[in-house]
Amino acid sequence: MPSLSIRRNDTVKVLTGSDRGKTGRVLRVFPDNGTVLVEHVRVVKKTVSSKQRQRTKGGIAEQESPIDVSNVVLVCPNCGTARVGHKVEGDMRLRICKKCGQELPTKK
Repeated sequence: MPSLSIRRNDTVKVLTGSDRGKTGRVLRVFPDNGTVLVEHVRVVKKTVSSKQRQRTKGGIAEQESPIDVSNVVLVCPNCGTARVGHKVEGDMRLRICKKCGQELPTKK
């Protein structure tokens, strides 16, 4: 499984496409496909059928669609958009900002 520098709950900025310039929180990461699901970015409409047993209402629903990892960049809380570097301390591998050198926080 390939490793990605972007994790769930990170704040990212979209670089390309119709949603260029938008920032959002990462909802889900798909490392096998190299894509991420970003909140309120690349929203598509999907038709949903009603199911009698589950009592769900049918119609048109909006949901986010995955976007390629190469089209987003991580946002550092100190200096804005930045590339991600890695630093090994003991047995832990930390993510650091290449601009300011600060450790990037990992939200739980």
